[in-house]
Amino acid sequence: MNVALLGYDTEGKISYDYYKGLGAEITICDQKTDIAVPQGAASQLGEHYLDDLDRFDVLVRTAGMPPRIILDANPTVGSKITTQINEFLRVCPTRNVIGVTGTKGKGTTSTLITKMLQAAGKEVYLGGNIGTPPLSFLDKLTTDSWVVLELSSFQLITVDHSPHIAVCLMIVPEHLNWHADMAEYVEAKSHLFAQQTSDDVAIYCAHNELSREIAAAGAGHKIPFYESPGAFVNGNMITIDGKEVCTTNELKLLGAHNWQNVCAAVTAVGQAGVHDLDAIRSVLTSFSGLEHRLELVRELGGVKYYDDSFGTTPETAIVAMQAFAQPKIVILGGSDKGVQYDNLAREVQANNVRHVLLIGNQAANIQAQLETVGFTSFSDGGTTMAEIVGNAQRAAQSGDIVLLSTGCASFDMFADYKDRGNQFKAAVNNLS
Repeated sequence: MNVALLGYDTEGKISYDYYKGLGAEITICDQKTDIAVPQGAASQLGEHYLDDLDRFDVLVRTAGMPPRIILDANPTVGSKITTQINEFLRVCPTRNVIGVTGTKGKGTTSTLITKMLQAAGKEVYLGGNIGTPPLSFLDKLTTDSWVVLELSSFQLITVDHSPHIAVCLMIVPEHLNWHADMAEYVEAKSHLFAQQTSDDVAIYCAHNELSREIAAAGAGHKIPFYESPGAFVNGNMITIDGKEVCTTNELKLLGAHNWQNVCAAVTAVGQAGVHDLDAIRSVLTSFSGLEHRLELVRELGGVKYYDDSFGTTPETAIVAMQAFAQPKIVILGGSDKGVQYDNLAREVQANNVRHVLLIGNQAANIQAQLETVGFTSFSDGGTTMAEIVGNAQRAAQSGDIVLLSTGCASFDMFADYKDRGNQFKAAVNNLS
């Protein structure tokens, strides 16, 4: 078997070890010329790294590489393209696989599912978009193991295997600077469900039509969450199968948007055969969230500073604002993802925002929408995170929330959302 690894990052290195173990001949193809390849490995680096790919049997695409880039240079190789996720799903020795996709909330929901399964005594492995390549734990799995995969549209666009339990959270426009259009984005998500049979389970967000459409792509048994028979909020009580799990006030996760993630997770573990309410409750009342998701950094001078750098769409910025009743200083802006800001501007006007600090390439576009709805309390945030945080401190009053939830990607000013969040936390902790 002659294999080309298209991209050689952390995921690519795990793929190299896997295919090397299968006895494959491997060529590393990467646009960078300064990467360190394993001794003795063949490589095709630099400008022509995608040339003549039809000579390979298998093309393992790194998740961030759009398939069309490969096909533009090699129109006949579509059937050869795969990913680490697809290969893992093909060879995984356990049927107990739960795949989670959606626009936002994937990481939180996947982590909740993992922790609930663990609390119920299951052996569980969490991987995928959350940062752990699943081939790295393939050799540890038995038929009794459970696997939870957080899966992005980048990973799913060339997937042709489906997990036993698939979950689709809320879907809104996202990554339209990567996908050709919204239809391609939705189609990519639907691949998670497309190969399911009637013995499988398709869980979807009851109040989101695109989520319902995506789950309908396969033959899996359809179960909504946020309404019965899945988990839902009854008054202020998380409820499933007529049983009360806990109140929304007991949840450590901030924001009503996280109620959906909680209900999705509770529904999924129920379908996995976990009905231990004490185990489920113990997770929901103790897990406060992942890094850069409404993460409290510090309180200083009566002002609380929250890092929600993971919120890279207008919709996530909106739900972050809605999580706090207090007056807010909100940091908005960044690089373009091909989305609109009209709803974001209306929600800024409606959600007790004292002031908006505008940053990055999209600052002017967001400002124009704010002006359209009559919101004028905004200013230039600055060009460094120290400036941005300093301006936020000066704008805030005791009792306010300073919220980094930009509604945009980070790549104009920062390496990624983690870098942006880490710089925010460092700047906040340097305040006096």
